[in-house]
Amino acid sequence: MKKKQKNLSQSMQKKKEEKLSLQDQVQGEVFSKLKDMKAQLLQAELKAKDEEAAKAKEEKRLKEKNKSFQEMFEESNQNWKEFK
Repeated sequence: MKKKQKNLSQSMQKKKEEKLSLQDQVQGEVFSKLKDMKAQLLQAELKAKDEEAAKAKEEKRLKEKNKSFQEMFEESNQNWKEFK
């Protein structure tokens, strides 16, 4: 009687292991797809941030280039009274 129960329990455990491994494989595939999607989203986000930073840098450069003499004079830190 114990041998039959032991054999039944071992066969049930093997079936459970087989089911779990199949389920794990399916979850593994889904997990890998989600991981790939996450990587793609991170790359897209980094690319967008880089483009935004480049755009801001270019705007700052153009703004600096187009400043008038008065704007540059007002932003200057030198004390012009010393040079009189």
